[in-house]
Amino acid sequence: MLANLTRAYLAPYRRWLTAIVLLQLVATMASLYLPSLNGKIIDDGVAKGDTAFILKAGGMMLMVSLVQIVATICATWFGARTAAGLGRDLRASVFSRVGSFSAQEVSRFGAPTLISRSTNDVTQVQTVTFMGFTMMVSAPIMMVGGIFMALREDVGLSWLVAVAVPFLGLSVALVIRRMIPQFRLMQESVDWVNRVLREQITGIRVVRAFVREDHERSRFAEANTQYTGTAVAVGRLMALVFPIVMLTFNASTVAVLWFGSHRVASGAMQIGELTAFMSYLMQILMSVMMATFMSMMIPRASVSAGRITEVLETDSTVVPPTTPTAIPDGATRVELDDVEFHYPGAQNAVLQGISLVAEPGSTTAIIGSTGSGKSTLLSLIPRLYDVTGGSVRIGGVDVRGAALTDVWSRIGLVPQKPYLFTGTIASNLRYGDRDASDEDLWAALRIAQADGFVRAMPDGLDSAIAQGGTNVSGGQRQRLAIARALVAKPSIYLFDDSFSALDLATDARLRAALRPVTQDAAVIVVAQRVSTIIDADRIVVLEDGRVVGTGTHDELMQTCPTYQEIAQSQRAAQEVAA
Repeated sequence: MLANLTRAYLAPYRRWLTAIVLLQLVATMASLYLPSLNGKIIDDGVAKGDTAFILKAGGMMLMVSLVQIVATICATWFGARTAAGLGRDLRASVFSRVGSFSAQEVSRFGAPTLISRSTNDVTQVQTVTFMGFTMMVSAPIMMVGGIFMALREDVGLSWLVAVAVPFLGLSVALVIRRMIPQFRLMQESVDWVNRVLREQITGIRVVRAFVREDHERSRFAEANTQYTGTAVAVGRLMALVFPIVMLTFNASTVAVLWFGSHRVASGAMQIGELTAFMSYLMQILMSVMMATFMSMMIPRASVSAGRITEVLETDSTVVPPTTPTAIPDGATRVELDDVEFHYPGAQNAVLQGISLVAEPGSTTAIIGSTGSGKSTLLSLIPRLYDVTGGSVRIGGVDVRGAALTDVWSRIGLVPQKPYLFTGTIASNLRYGDRDASDEDLWAALRIAQADGFVRAMPDGLDSAIAQGGTNVSGGQRQRLAIARALVAKPSIYLFDDSFSALDLATDARLRAALRPVTQDAAVIVVAQRVSTIIDADRIVVLEDGRVVGTGTHDELMQTCPTYQEIAQSQRAAQEVAA
């Protein structure tokens, strides 16, 4: 999985990869040549007192070392740039893929894990790629070259290489094998910590309102403890690796000195050759250790690569058509014909047999009890979900056969939970139209009954908005979201319970101000309060996902028991409150 992912995203860096391999080859060959030079200095220079030879060989060692340093620096630079580019491209791909998801895929993954996969998981892949460029390229070259050079120095001690290398590789491989499931559990624990932390930060007001700080601390402590426990378990296994490596290094050094000293004493080997052989053995073991170190990182990066690939290979259930049909210019008529919708895995349909028409210049209202499917029905029009039966048409064109941008550009959606982005009031309003002038923004704010509190802010349109709009009230957030939709000047307005946080007087003024602006547009309003939709041209009453009544307010009060019950319950509540 890791190899496939990196291969796909490293294709643009082929020249850089070639340069890295060549530079690492030069650096490794230089490092392999140095022990041999050092051995000659000892045997041919120091032993014979040949100062000229020592200076000449020493100068060559300095030159070789300089070449090695320059090649290593250049290879590391190329490796860092390539790994950084890989991380950038992976994050961009994950972001782009998530941006194409429908609400169904976003709900299936969840925001915390998507954030973890685009940050922590990408970092794991990026890190192991960089380490691979700086270690895994040189490690096999150093191992093969080290074995060749060691045999060249003395064949009689070669059995030490045959014993030390397999022992080190096998011992570490057994430890790494036990790490792989722990790494997978560690990434899942990161998701859990992110999810709990995100919920606590987002819902801090609710936590404090219900004095649930201790409960939330215990939830976070549980998630944090699991992550810590997994990290400690991995740490224990990693702690075994370095003692094994050092034991092998030290035992090999002692064995070379012990058996090599006997060969030196017998005249079969010179001291310089012994020193060079020991250096080559250390290089061989060092290459095994580097490969081992990479092997410790690869399992976790492989898990991360699998999680990233899962996102990249997930196709949205809302698929753009291959040959889209253009929606006629000026089309505002919205038709729902025998619409049915099932959530994935649900046995029963949320919506069944829904048919309605929203005409241009008219207001169609949808009302019903909680859970009747009002917001789900509204989500089908802009294709946040796709219908599982029937059809949704705009201007006579099925939205599944039209380009997504063609559908979205005609719709101004004010969601049930209005969301504002970090920035200013002006930057949030210009999400509707990035070229809108300040006059356009103020006009939209006046219609949305938001100009008063915006003018009262110190910086007016340039007043700061925190993430999610947490520094303004719920009613102000709703009015700013309505103004944002008005700035776009769409031909279809969808208000998903967008007036619930407004008092009755503000609600009435806002609806009155909307009529002249929306006189040529189709307006669909989902509401809980009868007072909000009492003047609607057509009211659709939902119950258990079915239409149980349509008509004006007066007609429904005569013919629809469900609507009568809703109206009477709200009237009784108002009388009690009064």
